[in-house]
Amino acid sequence: MFNLILFGPPGSGKGTQSDKLVDKYGLKHLSTGNLLRQEIADKTPLGIEAKSFMDKGQLVPDEVVIGMVDSYFDQHIEARGFLFDGFPRTVAQAVALDKLLELKKTSIAAVLALEVGEEELVKRLLNRGKTSGRSDDTNEEVIRKRFAVYSNETTPVAEHYKKAKKFKSIKGEGTVGQIFDAICEAIDKKIER
Repeated sequence: MFNLILFGPPGSGKGTQSDKLVDKYGLKHLSTGNLLRQEIADKTPLGIEAKSFMDKGQLVPDEVVIGMVDSYFDQHIEARGFLFDGFPRTVAQAVALDKLLELKKTSIAAVLALEVGEEELVKRLLNRGKTSGRSDDTNEEVIRKRFAVYSNETTPVAEHYKKAKKFKSIKGEGTVGQIFDAICEAIDKKIER
C-alpha cells in the first residue's frame, strides 16, 4: 500500500494535482474536510459528534477526525493506497496518523510539499476568487493571513516527517504538467525502493 501526504498552501494547486495523482496511481483521495461533511450528512455517530463541536464554533478534536480516517480506511481496505489532503495539520495529528497506519500494517511513504511563493499565491487566489465564489479568495489581507496560518501549522508537521526521511519539497510554480511530472518523479523514486 502506498500512502502519500500532499501539502501545499491555499492556491498551491493541491486540488488539481490530487485529482491527477488519484487517476495515475489508483489512490483513494482522503480529504478530511469532505470526510467530515459526509459523516455529518450520513448522521454517523462520529458525524453527530463532529457537528456538535462545529455548531459551537469549536475545532473537531483530533480523536474524532482520526476516527473518521480509521473508518474510511476500513471501508476501502482494497485500496492501492491513500492520498491524504489537508491532513495531518498538526504534529499530534501526524503522530496519531502514524500510529493508526501502524495498526493497519502500513505507513506514510512520502510527504510532498508544493512550494509556491507568497506573491504567486496571492495572485492565483485573487484570480480564483473572480470565479470560485469563495469570499476568502477575494481579499488580499485574508489570503496573506491564510498563508501565515498554513506556514505556522505545517512547519512543525514538515519537521516531523523530515526526521523520518519522508519529506520532499516540490517546486509548485510552472505549468500544471511540469509540477505533475516533478511530483510523479518523487513518487516513482519512493515506489521503486
